[in-house]
Amino acid sequence: MAAPLDEELSRLADLHGVATSYSPSPDRTVAASAGAVVAVLAALGVDAATPEATRAALAGRERELRERLLPPTLVHWTDAAEGPAALAALPPGTRLRIDTEQGETRAAADGLPAGVHRVTATAPGGRTAEAHLIVAPPRLPTPTGRSYGLLVQLYSLLSSRSWGMGDLGDLAELAGWAGRTAGAGFVQVNPLHAAVPGAPTDPSPYRPSSRRFPDPVHLRVEDVPEYAYAEDRERLGALLERAGRLRASVLDKGALIDRDAVWELKREALELVRAVPLGPARRAAYAAFRAEQGEALQDHATWYALAETHGSDWQRWPAGLRDPRSPETARARAGLADRVDFHSWLAWLTDDQLTAAQRAAREAGMPVGIVHDLAVGVHPGGADAWAQRDYFAAGMSVGAPPDAFNARGQDWGLPPWRPDRLAASGHAPYRRLLRALFRYAGALRIDHVMGLFRLWWVPQGQPPTEGTYVRYDAEAMLALLALEASRAGAVVIGEDLGTVEPGVRETLQRRGVLGTSVLWFERDWAGDGRPLPPESWRADCLATATTHDLPPTAARLTGEHVELRDSLGLLTRPLAQERAEATADTQEWLAVLGRLGLLGPAASAAEADEAGIQAVHRFLLRTPARMIGVWLPDGIGDRRPQNLPGTWDQYPNWRLPIADAEGRAVTLEELTGSPRVRALLEVLRE
Repeated sequence: MAAPLDEELSRLADLHGVATSYSPSPDRTVAASAGAVVAVLAALGVDAATPEATRAALAGRERELRERLLPPTLVHWTDAAEGPAALAALPPGTRLRIDTEQGETRAAADGLPAGVHRVTATAPGGRTAEAHLIVAPPRLPTPTGRSYGLLVQLYSLLSSRSWGMGDLGDLAELAGWAGRTAGAGFVQVNPLHAAVPGAPTDPSPYRPSSRRFPDPVHLRVEDVPEYAYAEDRERLGALLERAGRLRASVLDKGALIDRDAVWELKREALELVRAVPLGPARRAAYAAFRAEQGEALQDHATWYALAETHGSDWQRWPAGLRDPRSPETARARAGLADRVDFHSWLAWLTDDQLTAAQRAAREAGMPVGIVHDLAVGVHPGGADAWAQRDYFAAGMSVGAPPDAFNARGQDWGLPPWRPDRLAASGHAPYRRLLRALFRYAGALRIDHVMGLFRLWWVPQGQPPTEGTYVRYDAEAMLALLALEASRAGAVVIGEDLGTVEPGVRETLQRRGVLGTSVLWFERDWAGDGRPLPPESWRADCLATATTHDLPPTAARLTGEHVELRDSLGLLTRPLAQERAEATADTQEWLAVLGRLGLLGPAASAAEADEAGIQAVHRFLLRTPARMIGVWLPDGIGDRRPQNLPGTWDQYPNWRLPIADAEGRAVTLEELTGSPRVRALLEVLRE
């Protein structure tokens, strides 16, 4: 256990939002180490290395807070009876100037339209201060009615047209079928953020190079309008043949999905397609996209152009190129103008096909459409970390503290945003990120939504146990989320599984952010620990039987997930003990399903699996959940998890196609024609 922190260090940490302790359970508090607190403060630009430095920093921070007129960011909810308290606390006689997002200038904060406005306060003594004022609706949009939908990892969904992995054409086809034929209201996919290039590419969609722009590996090349006019048909034909062989190796020969091989083929094909001049309308649309995305797109494309020459870790580039605003970078950008334009063009094409997929979903009658996934962070060597380097905390990584399930804690290898720099900018990077994603999302799932409130920072080179929590301006983050979601008419789902700080779920629910409820975790933890009856579930959630990080339902019902973890050496207790506990858990749930009349007799093991999966989803229908998600591989009896936490190369994470109960890969066409899939979806339509 860490020794108690010095009082002055504790006060300094508190004034900068750095926690000095955390509670892994309601009855236990763990003190953060002084080393962790000092390291985190240093990443925030605060020197606390010695008692003298700590004392000076504390005095400076107290003086700064005492003398400032306004905090950097203010929030006003439109249903609030009064304006922000900080404005009311200004000295008498202070003059206000408010420059609204809409281009107006006002002298008072009353009746401001929704948006992010600029406030300038001038006190009688001449002191001035500037702040961002976020005016936001009190709640985010919520589903107009109850709906069910499909959850799928897009790369795993191969059709007869895929180039070795699922693409945006497949997504549009699935959404069109699910909406028209199955009555589904949404399709949720994994993060489609741009990946860090280079072989082998990290297959995890949760460690992207950029969250702001999507990955062109998901493009359906044949759906690019200029494809039809490309002149070198012989080379394109050869690429199609190679793509067919790549697809067949996955579907027919048991090969893993090879993202790098897919991208190599698509990149070569897209280089040929790019030689076709854009028509006037398409040229105007591309110019409008570049103008709208502005400097962010230029930085993104520049990073990818530079990565082609210098590698995919900007921290290893020549010193002058590590700064996106340096003269060296400006010269390099000019010299690489053609490659910068190529990567800008790819971003535009991908944005266009993402928009088309959402349009296909809505035209098929889906009230929500495509639910996109926002990863919690980005790769430290990637495009966002380079372009937004001033907003990221150097030398820090996001993770999780030790808990009952992981005594060593977790380090996710993702650099955290600095809350002080975010606040000073009015949270501009976060707002631009939301606006970019809502361009083509009917709903947004936010991974580890608790990160809007606080994140566990781990100093690089230290174990996760040597970290501490750093607090963010959750009110400002939620206000911007409400503002941008409302403008887009989009729903937001927060992944709030695991240890959640008291009050967070209540705050999210009050603002209209739906939670995430997974059947196997829904127990009466405050009481007898038994399965939570369906009527006791919360309504404001997406309810599912499983997720991409958990075993498919068939594996859970048979206990195969325990055998898999044992074969990979992941169990921390004897196999017999783990197996007995898993069996008892499953039997307890099956007993509940039986008592509710949701589980009938089965004549064979295969029928028992299918009946159990259907019964689980009938249970979800009994809950008041606004959204019910069906893990698409459950429809075909797939037993393999898409990701097995705790593994790296021991298991093919993020590289498996959807397969049937025997492990045979199945196509999108086979899925949509499967009697078993249709039978499960009919359960949901009941």
